[in-house]
Parts: sequence; C-alpha cells; structure tokens
Amino acid sequence: MEFVRRHIEAQVQSLTGLAIGGVDYENPPGDPGLFGPDSVCWKVHGDFTSMLIGGISALLLQALHPLALAGVWDHSNFRQDLLGRLRRTGQFISGTTFGSHADAQRLIERVRTIHLQVTGHAPDGRPYAASDPDLLTWVHVAEVSSFLKAHLRYLNPELPGSEQDRYYAEVARIAEALGARDVPRSRNEVANYFQTLRPQLQCDERSQEVLRILLNAPAPSALAKPFGALMMQAGIELLPDWASEQFRLQQGSRQRQLIRLGVRCTAPLLRWAVRNGSVHRARRRMGLPLHSPR
Repeated sequence: MEFVRRHIEAQVQSLTGLAIGGVDYENPPGDPGLFGPDSVCWKVHGDFTSMLIGGISALLLQALHPLALAGVWDHSNFRQDLLGRLRRTGQFISGTTFGSHADAQRLIERVRTIHLQVTGHAPDGRPYAASDPDLLTWVHVAEVSSFLKAHLRYLNPELPGSEQDRYYAEVARIAEALGARDVPRSRNEVANYFQTLRPQLQCDERSQEVLRILLNAPAPSALAKPFGALMMQAGIELLPDWASEQFRLQQGSRQRQLIRLGVRCTAPLLRWAVRNGSVHRARRRMGLPLHSPR
C-alpha cells in the first residue's frame, strides 16, 4: 500500500508547483507567511482535488474576458505547454499561501515584473496590459470564487458564511499586492462584481480554443488520464450557468450527478495519498501536526 500511495503522490506532485521547485515551504521555522495556519485560505487552498477543479473552472471563466485572454494568448506558451502553465500558476498560489514571508513576496514581485512586459492589442484593436488594475481584479475574482466554490462542493459544504467572507478578505491581499483595485471582499461583493462584469464577457474563437486545449490536455501518465478527464468535466460542471451557456456546454442532470459522484469517490484516495504537499510542509515549518485540509 505504501508503494501505491507514493506512486499516487508522485503523480499528484507532477501536476503542482512543487514540480518546479524553488520554494522552501519548511523554512524558516516558525514563519507563518502572509496568512498563517489559522487562516481560511490555508483550508481552502490545501486540498489538491478541489483546487484542481476550481483552477480548471477559473481558466475557462477567465477566457471569457477578451482583454485578459489576449494577454495570455500573445505572451504565453500555454498552447504548447499547458501543464507548465498550470504548474507555474500553482506555484504562485501555493507559494503565496503557504510559503514564508520572503518567498511569498519574491513570487509577488516576480509576477509584477512579468506583468509589466505583457502589453498589446486585442483582436478588436483595444489595448491591454496585464498590469491593468481592472484586469488583475477580474483574473483574481474568477480564480478565488472558483476555488471557494469547489471547496464547498467537494470538501466542506458546511463552511460558515462568515468564513467564506473572511476567505475573500484574506486573498484580496494578494490581488492588491499585484496591483488590483476595488477587489471584492465578501460573497455579496463577488456576486455584484460578476453581475457588473458580465456585459464585458464573450465567448469567441479564442475562448473556444482554450476549451479545446483543456479538453485535450496531456496527462502525466496513462494511469492519470481517466482522473484528468474527470477533473476536466468537474471543472466544467462547476461553471456558473451563464458561463456554461456562453461556451455552449451542456451537461444533463444525470451527467452532473455522475461527475460529482466520481469526484467524491476519487478525492478521499488522493487525500490519503498526499502527505507531503505544500500545506503539509508549511505545517511542519510551523511545528504543527499534519491533518486533513478540512
């Protein structure tokens, strides 16, 4: 069983920012990082399954904003190296959540520097810049709302509303450090934000290409391929109804039930197997016992 566990854990880590290296989650001892173990984001960001599902859903949501998508389209190699893109994004999220103060600040400054180089024009001629405060807010809200939604669906549906609001208030700190403005800090503010932004969103040929790339994403191994396909469908199923309609995606009620059942049957195995993820290493840095991310 230990051989099986280690094999599963290795497959999981090949999909995360840990595969890149460069962040020492176990040092310096006692450093709580930007949030610390009592934060809600440590709970939400500590579960691989729900974060992967939320991340897939967030990528699709983000692809509905023409200016945000244009920056990724023109300046990223995601079409050739999707897994690499996912690992880099995963490293930023886990590093700013679970890393030391120094590592978190280093990652933030690195991304700010990269953003300054990402400028251009969308197909309709409008200029874009990755450092645009409004675009940064869009990317952030699409991301963290998806993470929280996946957490509620697949790990802890009983997370109190006050804790959900605290999560949004906590992670707003990262968005603001990157240069975002008017960042929503509660469930109501997030809902109002989406309502305001929806007229700016559209599903064009590039958005459909992102969907196609995700649906055909390579798996790190043949054994991981069925799991990847399930996670992809779960990410689609997590989308708001209005976003699914824009992508012209249809999942019947029976299909949705089977997707959720498949995830709920798979997630406990992954939680059993993964014992050396970012959250586990950060807890060791804090001298705390390991426990379920819930």
